[in-house]
Amino acid sequence: MTSTVVSWEQHGRVLTVHMRRPPVNALGHPMIDGLHAAMDALDASDAKVLVLSSTLTGFFAAGADIRTMSGATPAEFADYGTALRGVLDRIAGHARPSIAAIEGRALGGGLELAMAASLRVGGEAALLGLPEVKLGLIPGAGGTQRLPRLVGRGRALDIMLTAREIPAAEAHAIGLLDQLVPEGDAESRAQALAATLAEYSAPALTAVLRCVDDADTLPIADGMTREAQRVEALFTDGEVAEGLRAFLDRRRPDFA
Repeated sequence: MTSTVVSWEQHGRVLTVHMRRPPVNALGHPMIDGLHAAMDALDASDAKVLVLSSTLTGFFAAGADIRTMSGATPAEFADYGTALRGVLDRIAGHARPSIAAIEGRALGGGLELAMAASLRVGGEAALLGLPEVKLGLIPGAGGTQRLPRLVGRGRALDIMLTAREIPAAEAHAIGLLDQLVPEGDAESRAQALAATLAEYSAPALTAVLRCVDDADTLPIADGMTREAQRVEALFTDGEVAEGLRAFLDRRRPDFA
């Protein structure tokens, strides 16, 4: 299936989304609409995991659409920001985990898109950064909030204030990339990881995502309460019975 600049296909229980908006996958309205269409396809599918990737050489996504912003009125600029945040928040808040497969540059809004995913797999030649201060702006699609949660306050400030491009090895060392793989292997490794996750119970995967979200935002006592509520709900309404039976039977669970 496809939109103008975004296509998607499902293999097994993994839906892979490909972005292609030459020359750099700028995240303008066509890309935003295409990503929403891909998320609609995920919602309508039985896929358990989403993979986000690019078909362009050298770019995962190079950020927001500068041409759109440069000619915008204040109201149009605000509407554009709301639209971009909306699709990234949809990815970040989805019940199904997502993996960004990063080759080449993921800059500005492109890195914000990658950070909206649950996990990030990067090729060795990838470069990541938030260069908005060079334009007199700040990361406005979640960058100032998601980056500190991933790498800590000091490292996040360094990345945003200096506007430098972070090599993949450094990004992996500080936790911005979850896996560092040979150049050109990011998508295949992301799909392999997604296939592994897809073998597990979907309600359990969702519960992990939401509990970790709580760890980012709630006092620990409140987070522990939410954790207890979710694990009890999984025991009564999830797929725990099948998981326990399979363990005792020494077989692979047959999760939905």
